[in-house]
Amino acid sequence: MPHPIAQATAPDVRADAAALYLGEVMHARLKRVGHRFNFRSAPMPHWNGVVDCEVLVVEPPKCLAYSWNASGAEAATRIKTVVTWTLTPANGGTHLRMEQSGFRPDQTGSYQGATYGWQKYFSGLERVAAEFA
Repeated sequence: MPHPIAQATAPDVRADAAALYLGEVMHARLKRVGHRFNFRSAPMPHWNGVVDCEVLVVEPPKCLAYSWNASGAEAATRIKTVVTWTLTPANGGTHLRMEQSGFRPDQTGSYQGATYGWQKYFSGLERVAAEFA
């Protein structure tokens, strides 16, 4: 991202970026380890549209990690992953790394769905950050 970390982590940028993909603003609640929250989206075949999460790591402005787990009746058999966001200064801006880890070999459909969703999210993230330049 061609923006310094302070700009990339500005509250308005985080809020708008979360809203782009997740449909709600969660940034204010992601400040303490152990906080539980969920994301909701339109249900799809093989997914009820709810993700249960718990904050695992908070190291502002460098790192945020939270669990990303299936919810409800799907919780026993569907994904139990961890999403980690890492920001590091880079020449002329900020290097943003997002990793979702923990997919099992039998979860290729979930992995493909997550890949599609994150690509959609990232396609708008830089545009949103640039609006606050």
